[in-house]
Amino acid sequence: MFKKLAKFGLLPLVITAIGLGIGAGLIFPDWLVRVFLTFNGLFGQFLGFIVPLLIPGLIAPGIADLGKGAGKLLLFTVLLSYGFTLFAGFFTFATAEIAYPFLLNTISSLEAFSVQHELAPYFTLPIPPVMDVTTSLVLAFMLGMGMALIKGDSLKKLMYDFRDIINKVIASLIIPLLPLYIFGIFLNMTVNGQAAAVISVFSKIIIFIFLITLVVLLAEFAIAGVVDRKNPFKMLKAMLPAYFTALGTASSAATIPVTYKQVQTLGVREEIASFTVPLCANIHMSGSTIKITACAVAILMITGAELNLWQFVGFICMLGISIVAGPGVPGGAIMASLGVLQKMLGFNEQMLGLMIALYIAMDSFGTACNVTGDGAISVIVDKIYRKK
Repeated sequence: MFKKLAKFGLLPLVITAIGLGIGAGLIFPDWLVRVFLTFNGLFGQFLGFIVPLLIPGLIAPGIADLGKGAGKLLLFTVLLSYGFTLFAGFFTFATAEIAYPFLLNTISSLEAFSVQHELAPYFTLPIPPVMDVTTSLVLAFMLGMGMALIKGDSLKKLMYDFRDIINKVIASLIIPLLPLYIFGIFLNMTVNGQAAAVISVFSKIIIFIFLITLVVLLAEFAIAGVVDRKNPFKMLKAMLPAYFTALGTASSAATIPVTYKQVQTLGVREEIASFTVPLCANIHMSGSTIKITACAVAILMITGAELNLWQFVGFICMLGISIVAGPGVPGGAIMASLGVLQKMLGFNEQMLGLMIALYIAMDSFGTACNVTGDGAISVIVDKIYRKK
């Protein structure tokens, strides 16, 4: 059944789940609503259990892989990609802080989010995690750096197998059940009288994020244009095939052949393009950072939480590292960032569920921004190392 549903694509399934959840909330009796709330409670507990395992399972092998290869070229490309990712995150946070109070109408949103009719699941089953998120993050970085430095590969093989298990759990269990989980979230919100406010917020955030991705791409190619003395608009135009391919596939990996071809039309040497494009497909996450930061700020604002600048500085810095672990499955980056959202911003299960729904609803925009920005990075790397 999951394989048949997967043919429709995750985004259509999520949109359908949101619509059905709102519709069902208007007609379902309380006893049936509580059935889905029970499922959501169990699934939420499982998410809480799996998140500390996702972090070392995905991040540690990713860091170990970055330790191989081209020395200074690798280091420069990684730092440049991380710098672009941080710029995207901080720019999004600053813009959201200015725009959201007007865009989201926070006061009325808070009033609309008040619970009018609350139901409880029939039962809950606590599934405590094996470690907390902080311990998991420290363990992931320690294992990743250790594997990158030591000569032996026994631990790497073990962690690669563990990563395969985590990827299998995400692809075969979490992702297929997400539409049902999101259905339950919006079913509950409709019963609680919160759905209209959430949908209003969704539509505004999607437009906001699309515009931010365009501004960030223009900035990245402006930097590349200054470095290589080329017209940034012509370079951005040359990368449009990669942009639209990513928009359709929502996959950086699937877009690599197109990105590789278009990067070479920018004058990047083949040996540089063959290095930067596959690497940046995994480590350059400007678009993903924009989406996660914008959605996190919105959810905190509409729930009345106070925004702390230094808290977000740490969050964005950690986010830029953690989402490198995003696997090649839909929604991989948001899965890898759940622990950071939970630990550093205090997100609860419902807030994490909203983050997942929002992220997937805009998955293509972020991926398109990521792969298109890879062209700017490739141009800069090629120019710097052409001189050496």
